[in-house]
Amino acid sequence: MENMKFKILTFALSVGILVGASAQEEQVQYKTEGNPLFSHKYTADPAAIVHDDVFYLYAGQDAGDGKGYHIPNWVVFSTEDMKTWTEYPIPLKAEDFKWSTGPSAWASEVVERDGKFYWYTSTEHATIPGKAMGVAVSDSPTGPFVDARGTALVTNDMTTEWASHSWDDIDPTVFIDDDGQAYIYWGNLQCYYAKLKDNMIELDGEIMPVDLPDFEEAPYIHKRGEWYYLSYASMFPERTAYAMSKSIKGPWEYKGILNEVAGNSNTNHQSIVEFKGNWYFVYHNGALPRNGGSYLRSVCIDYLYYNEDGTMKRVQMTTEGVDRIE
Repeated sequence: MENMKFKILTFALSVGILVGASAQEEQVQYKTEGNPLFSHKYTADPAAIVHDDVFYLYAGQDAGDGKGYHIPNWVVFSTEDMKTWTEYPIPLKAEDFKWSTGPSAWASEVVERDGKFYWYTSTEHATIPGKAMGVAVSDSPTGPFVDARGTALVTNDMTTEWASHSWDDIDPTVFIDDDGQAYIYWGNLQCYYAKLKDNMIELDGEIMPVDLPDFEEAPYIHKRGEWYYLSYASMFPERTAYAMSKSIKGPWEYKGILNEVAGNSNTNHQSIVEFKGNWYFVYHNGALPRNGGSYLRSVCIDYLYYNEDGTMKRVQMTTEGVDRIE
């Protein structure tokens, strides 16, 4: 009976996206069977964290006609077993940043520090031409989140020394090192990084360029043992490539392709997280039936494995996804 309830609920939600269902205002729980994870709405640019033994997944909601990017808001889900997921009310919209034109909720990432959760985002700036990055804050990993600054953290005019296009300041990823120093990486066609102040809402020093082969966008930092890993979308259509270093500041040694072009999606955006003894590779593809594609994407999760020398094995994308954690 329980399985039937979840199936009926998932079907009802799937119908909801087709008839233009209103914004979700309550928590919804249901089960997933494989990849893509969610069929009731389109989700893209995933980012994941683990907090208090719960796996939280953040994504942008693709909500357009499949002919261009229309991402009005971000969404958040959680799980403890990788099969039963809870979806929460919409935690943040691009229009929540008053300096943004909205709706243009591009890739983002959430990190926790000292009991607060910081959501780093990229969207379109209303008065400074080009993409910009902001940060919102909440006392809960599921929000609601509010603008922590009232102004953008990074605007396009801050990086014109290295890039002439107006959308290079996107796709932020934040990593807090073992010594407590936080770093933010971001970029499109050119990768950048900078230190963050302890308050997590201000840059602490100059912006530095990062040289990476065939860098497109979507940098992501994680650490395992003594190695730092910088993965990123490479070339177009996008694959995921990665580099390794013994320092968060580099130099970075290129190691090759980690994930191939994901289904019929031109973009590839990843998050890498350890949870209850397994490493997970979170990404999106365009595999949902009917309208799925480059502008109506869907989040997936598969296992990530390492070689003895610390390098990562190429990800095997599957329709089965990952197993339930007992």
